[in-house]
Amino acid sequence: MLDRNRQHQIGGPGHGQALSADLYYDGAQNYSSYGRDYAEQDEGFNPLKLFFYVVQYRWLIVMMAAAGLVAGVVVTMMQTPKYRATAQLEVLVPSAKVFQDIEVVSENSDLRAFQTAREKLKSRALAQRVVFQLGLSEKPDFLFPTPSFSPSNIFYRAFGISKSPSIEEKTPEEREKIAISRVLNDLTVSLVTNTSLLSITFADQKPKYAGDIANQVAQSFIDQRLDQTSETSDLARQFIQEQVLQVKQKLQKSEEELVAYAKDAGITITGEEKSLIGSNIETLNTALATAIQERLDAGRMVDQIDKGRGSSLGPVLESEGLQKITEKLSDLTSQYQQKLGILKPGFPEMQQLQAQIKELQRLYNNGVLNITDSLRQKYQEAQNKESDLKSKLAEMEMQQVIFNDKNIKYTILKREVDSNRSQYDNLIAKLNEVGVSSELKSQNAAIVDFATQPGSPYSPRLSINLAIALGLFMALSASIIYVIELLNNTFTNPEQIEKELGLAMLGILPLVDDRELITSITDQKSGLSEAYRSLRTSLQFSGAEGAPRSLLVTSSEPSEGKSTTSFKLGQDFAALGARVLIVDGDLRKPNLHRLFGLDNTIGLSNLLTNTVRKEDLASIFRATKYPNVTVLTSGTIPPNPADLLSSPKMALIVTNLGKRFDLVIIDAPPVVGLSDAPILSRLAEGTLMVISTNQVTRKSAKAALKRLRAAGANVVGAAMSKFAVNKFDYNYAYKYMNYQYYDYGTSTPKIEGKVDDGADQPAYAKSPAFRRLVRRIRSSVGGFVDRAKSVS
Repeated sequence: MLDRNRQHQIGGPGHGQALSADLYYDGAQNYSSYGRDYAEQDEGFNPLKLFFYVVQYRWLIVMMAAAGLVAGVVVTMMQTPKYRATAQLEVLVPSAKVFQDIEVVSENSDLRAFQTAREKLKSRALAQRVVFQLGLSEKPDFLFPTPSFSPSNIFYRAFGISKSPSIEEKTPEEREKIAISRVLNDLTVSLVTNTSLLSITFADQKPKYAGDIANQVAQSFIDQRLDQTSETSDLARQFIQEQVLQVKQKLQKSEEELVAYAKDAGITITGEEKSLIGSNIETLNTALATAIQERLDAGRMVDQIDKGRGSSLGPVLESEGLQKITEKLSDLTSQYQQKLGILKPGFPEMQQLQAQIKELQRLYNNGVLNITDSLRQKYQEAQNKESDLKSKLAEMEMQQVIFNDKNIKYTILKREVDSNRSQYDNLIAKLNEVGVSSELKSQNAAIVDFATQPGSPYSPRLSINLAIALGLFMALSASIIYVIELLNNTFTNPEQIEKELGLAMLGILPLVDDRELITSITDQKSGLSEAYRSLRTSLQFSGAEGAPRSLLVTSSEPSEGKSTTSFKLGQDFAALGARVLIVDGDLRKPNLHRLFGLDNTIGLSNLLTNTVRKEDLASIFRATKYPNVTVLTSGTIPPNPADLLSSPKMALIVTNLGKRFDLVIIDAPPVVGLSDAPILSRLAEGTLMVISTNQVTRKSAKAALKRLRAAGANVVGAAMSKFAVNKFDYNYAYKYMNYQYYDYGTSTPKIEGKVDDGADQPAYAKSPAFRRLVRRIRSSVGGFVDRAKSVS
């Protein structure tokens, strides 16, 4: 803040030096902004901010919600009611094989079998079968239904007026194609989770068609499978019969060729299908083996006889006659030995015993000799028999060799006969089994629940349509709000000014209708007057020594309320007893004289151009009806306002006026596009920027602030004008002021007047909402233009 006792250093074209910016502007980092709280930072999602956006755009949201509800009702009326019926079909999985040679594919518990059944249910062939069974190709109401979604449905549903094409306009093939397409399009097949059930659902505009077609699809699926099985069995039986006839003829021919060859070759076949030579050889081999065994047994006995052990042979020991002789011989020998102890060997009785013993011994030896001779004879016969058999077997083997040469072709012919006979037997068995299986009609599916005729439509559902439409329109309203906020590059709340411009918010001036502006300014109890008194208090605390002695009031663009602010601040400071001079520094479009009701014959421009007489100098500073308030009007509008304001005389005037008055308020022109305000800002101790709500663009305000600071201005803060205190705004409502405080409570008369900042336009009796909308559109268009210029 400038020291009030420090004299201004004037610089201009005549002095060859420029004013130092550091003399008037210490920089934002050295300025303690009034009323700013940098600790408060809105980070992340804030539900309260979202709520205030909803409140702010409540009418847009309400209108979009109403439009969504109307759209939901209209869409519902444009849809044709549809009925839906569902039948449940169980897919049966085979558990075992019925016949040994007929392969049955076992369907596992996976989804492949059920998915196959589902695709078959949705196949075109099955749909064609359903169309044929129900005669759908001859029913016009099925072939040509009412459009599912059409604006004409509103009249159809309201008045029952409908018109469908005549079936005579279509050929039977076209009608069948249309009916099949309708069945496929409106049919839905789904698998019930963790079951073997399939839900068959059909939707149609007629409840009868919905139930009948769903049931017929299930039944046609079962019939189709049965027909396919029966047809397959018939084809298989016919094929096997043809094969049986062919194989039978081949078997008969091969047997005839075999018999003819055996007859020509002299091959005799026994009952076991063996040749006679082979049978004889087999018999001779058996007899030879027996003869050899007999010879070997007899040879062993002859060896015993030759070794003198003939009496120990089995036949000798087993002979009954020899056994009796042996017993008698043993008895007589025993008697002889007993009597030998009593009688002498020469005794007649003893000699008689000896003679009997010798006779018996001779008989025994003769018996043994006869047996051994018979054994030798038997051995000889066995040798002869073996020799004969070997010779005969050799002869038969020679015949077998000759037979084998002839039997090669015989074997080939016989193998062909066996092969044909095996094929013939298998085909006969297959033919019998196919005949039995064709009579068995096993179902692969069963209907669990038949579809019933629905009593009420499932579509359209008003509640769902309303919910969807309401959601879409709410999303649309959110998008519109987002776009509005995105395109709105103006200031809507004080916090944006602090963040974007880095200025202290010294005051918030409520929006007042143009027709009530003069009344609100003059009424000290009005909300506008109270807001200006709050601004005055903020200015008193804006520096270490209070309010600046000279205060420049400017704005970025016209019509932001700077003239009204200068006018009202002069009154409020004068009410505290300060001597206030209000200088109209706008030499282009002055307005202060209108607010004070004075003429603008002479003023500041006359003082700068020395076109006023000395005796008239005192009359330039005009007293007003407000105590302690003096006004220096702009005077005659000059052709070179910037040159006059930048002259050394202007700096001298401001310095001298600052000594004569407690406060000098300079109403400056807008900053953007003009050099007047930056020139005047160098001469004032402080500069107050008036920024209007929803009017000036942020880019324009930044450019204006940048120009002021580049010129060395000490911008003490900003005042936000035209703020609608009767509107909920998030950042403003809870952070800066309570809008209920500005409840004026009194009904004041409305008068017509000029706009608040001196624009040469009459006040329009329009609603504030409409004017805010116009300003917002204008600022959005201006933002687009600015961005386009910056890009180019």
